[in-house]
Amino acid sequence: MTDDESVPISVRLGEVVPPEDPEDWTRPLTWVAALGMLAGPILTLAWFIAAPPTDTSVALPATFMVAIALTAGAAATGATQIGVARAFTATLGAGLFGALVVIMLGVATAGERQVGTASPTLAHAFVAAASGLAGAAIGSVIAAVVAKLRSRIVRFFPAILAGAACAFVAVAALMSGT
Repeated sequence: MTDDESVPISVRLGEVVPPEDPEDWTRPLTWVAALGMLAGPILTLAWFIAAPPTDTSVALPATFMVAIALTAGAAATGATQIGVARAFTATLGAGLFGALVVIMLGVATAGERQVGTASPTLAHAFVAAASGLAGAAIGSVIAAVVAKLRSRIVRFFPAILAGAACAFVAVAALMSGT
């Protein structure tokens, strides 16, 4: 490979365009998107530090709250985006990220390792994460449908309402089988 081939074509042609900063932290929508992705994990961390669950037989109010926070955060992240594909992927991506971090927090705060059954923190983290992700999946479809509306608030509410209802039902369904 010669030196000329290692230089990007835009530089060789004399048209160097500086890249835009994709993470401009001075913009409020960047903060909304970041806090949206972290809403569920922040609530989970506070719950597991302040009053971790001790039983896996019943869904706790905090289990429902974490699942709904995951969905709401994902919907808020998706509402910051313009365009159908961006709204869909941002909502679903934020839900996936939040669910993964919630499960990681459940593992990290489990304390004891049990054989045959999951620790209460891991069990509740899994149920909340799976339910929140189900709500985010529903919310991402709704976000894509309403993505062309001008108001971000109007784009946020249908996604959060449908997603929260789905997350609530999913928590109830998953915890009834334990």
